[in-house]
Amino acid sequence: MDFVDFKTLKRPSSPNTYLVAPEGLCEASKPDQRSKSMPVAPDHLFKMVLALVEQRKDWNLEESDEEKRTIAFVAVSPIMRYKDDVDVLIMADASAEGKNSSKLAIYSRSRVGYSDMGANKKRVSQLLEGLKGVQVAT
Repeated sequence: MDFVDFKTLKRPSSPNTYLVAPEGLCEASKPDQRSKSMPVAPDHLFKMVLALVEQRKDWNLEESDEEKRTIAFVAVSPIMRYKDDVDVLIMADASAEGKNSSKLAIYSRSRVGYSDMGANKKRVSQLLEGLKGVQVAT
């Protein structure tokens, strides 16, 4: 599986994708939502996202790289069993002081169809909301 290059990412014209990214990361696409700073070290945030993905029965981990802090997973819809691809990139927050602040980029997109009826936005929101409750041993 090829991980998305957020810097050069070109989104399709169809409304079946959702992108969250920090200011300045994506040069070729406009994010739907700006990434907020999170008060946790990038390595720890990587483990939090990975734990959250592994907890979900409808999300199947495809690939992760702890060194690059990238995670790719496939989300499967419950009724129609549609498969959507999701890539996550965790990075240090350069605008924050210290090493205990991170931002992430998330790109969720449907494999088939023109419209996703808001499924990708909902999935990204679930991921971001889910991070608030994830505990990982340090």
